[in-house]
Amino acid sequence: MIDCPKDEALQQRRKEQFQENTNRRVLVEWVISKKEVKRGVSLSKSNGSLRICADFSTGLNDALDLHQYPLPLPEDIFATLNGGRYFTHIDLADACLQIKVDDQSKRLLTINTHRGLYQYNRLPFGVKSAPAIFQQIMDTTLAGLQGVVAYLDDVIVVGRSVEEHQHNLNAVFKRIADSGLHVRLDKCNFATTQITYLGYIIDKDGRRPDPSKIEAIQRMPAPKDVAQLRSFLGLLSYYGKFVKEMHVLRAPLDALLKKNTKFEWTKTCDDSFNKAKQMLASDLLLAHFDPRQEIVVAADASNYGIGAVILHRYPNGSEKAIAHASRSLLPAEKNYSQIEKEGLALIYAIQKFHKMLHGRKFTLLTDHKPLLAIFGSKKGIPVYTANRLQRWATILLGYDFSIQYRSTTSIGQADALSRLIASQPTIDEDRVIAAISVDADIQHVFINTVRALPVTADEIKEATTNDRLLQLIKTYIKEKWPKSINNPEIQCFYNRRDSLSMLNGCLLLAERVVIPKNLQQRVLRQLHHGHPGIVRMKALARSYAYWPGIDKDVEDAVRRCTRCSSAAKSPVKTTLATWPIPKEPWTRVHIDYAGPFEGTNFLVVVDAYSKWPEILTTNRTTSTTTIHLLRQIFARFGMPETLVSDNGTQFTSAEFKNFCLENGIQHIFSPPYHPQSNGQAERFVDTFKRSLLKLKGEGTLSEILQTFLLTYRTTPNPGLEGSKSPAELCLGRKLRTSLSLLKPTVPDKSLDINTTMERQFNRKHGARRRTFKVGDPVLVKTYQGQQRWANGQVLRRLGLVLYEVLVGKEKWIRHTNQLRIRFGEGDHNATDDMDTLFEMFDLKRLQSPIHSSTSLTDKAKESTTLTTQNVPQLRRSTRTRRAPRRLVIDPVQKSYRTRGTNS
Repeated sequence: MIDCPKDEALQQRRKEQFQENTNRRVLVEWVISKKEVKRGVSLSKSNGSLRICADFSTGLNDALDLHQYPLPLPEDIFATLNGGRYFTHIDLADACLQIKVDDQSKRLLTINTHRGLYQYNRLPFGVKSAPAIFQQIMDTTLAGLQGVVAYLDDVIVVGRSVEEHQHNLNAVFKRIADSGLHVRLDKCNFATTQITYLGYIIDKDGRRPDPSKIEAIQRMPAPKDVAQLRSFLGLLSYYGKFVKEMHVLRAPLDALLKKNTKFEWTKTCDDSFNKAKQMLASDLLLAHFDPRQEIVVAADASNYGIGAVILHRYPNGSEKAIAHASRSLLPAEKNYSQIEKEGLALIYAIQKFHKMLHGRKFTLLTDHKPLLAIFGSKKGIPVYTANRLQRWATILLGYDFSIQYRSTTSIGQADALSRLIASQPTIDEDRVIAAISVDADIQHVFINTVRALPVTADEIKEATTNDRLLQLIKTYIKEKWPKSINNPEIQCFYNRRDSLSMLNGCLLLAERVVIPKNLQQRVLRQLHHGHPGIVRMKALARSYAYWPGIDKDVEDAVRRCTRCSSAAKSPVKTTLATWPIPKEPWTRVHIDYAGPFEGTNFLVVVDAYSKWPEILTTNRTTSTTTIHLLRQIFARFGMPETLVSDNGTQFTSAEFKNFCLENGIQHIFSPPYHPQSNGQAERFVDTFKRSLLKLKGEGTLSEILQTFLLTYRTTPNPGLEGSKSPAELCLGRKLRTSLSLLKPTVPDKSLDINTTMERQFNRKHGARRRTFKVGDPVLVKTYQGQQRWANGQVLRRLGLVLYEVLVGKEKWIRHTNQLRIRFGEGDHNATDDMDTLFEMFDLKRLQSPIHSSTSLTDKAKESTTLTTQNVPQLRRSTRTRRAPRRLVIDPVQKSYRTRGTNS
């Protein structure tokens, strides 16, 4: 039953906590068989309350299959907190007790209390699967949210600004409320600038050890035995990444963990022990890993060890370490040449910091210049390079890095890590370097050794003797088989009774040994030692072993083998599932990013109906940038009904989801790692990339892009209706290109609607056609200063109503309506006005039979000459004058008539 504290106050608190659990229906009274009852225990919590648990360490936990779900690694959690300036810590109330269990599981969760038998309706503490189950629920609840991470019942929310932090916090609380979880507000800390989490103090600058944790190490006395030493080294390992020479300090302590070594606490051990505590008491700080900052890795080697450091180099030139690493050289490694030791240091550094380096550009520093020709050569690995260095160079091909030479003093951190090992006494070559659990290693080796031992005939003989079923079969073989068998376990042997025999206490089926049940799994592992397939393994089994259902067991064993599954051929492809064909342009679009090419990324958008492409350049591929570019495209073509993309973070973010919802766009994702589902965009991206390579050098990137787009949009596509071009289906017309000049122009014989418009305008406004000749003096409309008209002269006619005129020393272009004839310096054709009027109404001009226009022009020239010479002369027309006829226009009746002056 629940442990009863002797202190009356604790006993009262225990009863109150028990009553609270029963009121909340966490515990309910139950009657069950005594063998399934577990002993209850009560634990004190940090806030003074009690937690009622159950001791499931025997029975239930032994029978449970552990729920396979990994807890997040601290390094992954710290990467999520990177860049945060404001932090909120949320604590979930009672953690696992918020999870309901089904009726079948409740009977297994019964405890014995001071009030009788009670069973849990909620998942209690003490069940070994509880942490993994709760972590999976939390990860599922918070999936897709930015700036939040959960480690069991502790949730951390971060933000780079107050607004961002408030937005993230609201999203987290909405998810928590929707899932029905409860929070303890008294244990929550909101919008703080630093927070203590997983034994670290975290703020905007980075993380450092929690002083309260280090204080426990400071107070720890010198270990008296191996168990106490392991306890100290376990605490020390947690903060070892903050101390670059931590491995050196641990070396004498690690030596005491060597197998068959007597535990003797020497002065060297005591000095290392005290120095390690002093180092942890100093103000240590590591920077947050930020992939946006420049990454530098430095490594160095000495005759005793290798050291490495990964750090950030900031724009101002300062550097801050992210993590340190070091280890002693193995006995064989001490025999390496110096160039191989330096190469080993680089490989060790890259593999140690693989998660932070893989897929990112970084700089590799070494103080050994020959390695630049091996690891940094653009001509490939030199053929004369030693095999070990060639192998390491091949490993480095999987990383994007540049290698640089630096003097030893420039990479002092890595150099110190490798050389400080020399200050420690030499230890046996086979000593254990790190503080590891020897018992766990021994157990691991023992289990693997036993499993690898082959099954022998003696074991089969002994197991057969202890197998009740096989003993019965042996009895039937010695005496006589019955005429019929009703036992299904014996039926398969009965059907093969003529092939059964005995040899040295073992049961044989023809030449195959009948394997007892308790040895069948070992024999299966032995048969599958070389990882043969199902067919080959069955053939191998039929030569040596037999038991009922062996073929099915062989099939299951091969299917369960993870190595066989990972190395197996890909399954037969499923039938092709095509996208439905849209009925009009811009119904469904496919988008993807291409690049980077010459430092530029390209947002590719393809219309599924017409294959019309749009490509916009950008230096960033964030959700905000993507939405901004899509708005530009949608402003020209409108919003599509469906948008298809891959699972890039810019497309899966909450911001992009809201953008699609606000504009009524259905967003469809292609399956991860299956680009064929977004084949429209992927195929075009491939075509685009190949075209960029072909056009490279034929202009700027912008010119190449426009050339490609115009060519692609105007080229007939055999996959489109009628083999039309994307432009014809999307815009309804062909685009004009330089190739259009090859075709002769076909005159348009259809009614010129512009001519009809001109006539209607001229009739309504009484407009008339005015023309000027080259050299005519004119008044030109001005738009600067107080003078409205300036003197000018017509230089040339540019079009139907445009003229180039000379005003002073400047050349102006003016419309006919901005020009007037300047009389007195030139004679305007007096007949122009009447000719225009008669043309307007299709009347015939009454010409004088005596004088022609040529004579009038000559007289005009003569008049101009005389005027210029200031010779007074009477100008009088010689034509016959007639009484004028008046033109009367009736705009209401839309008619006209002529009449004489006397009418």
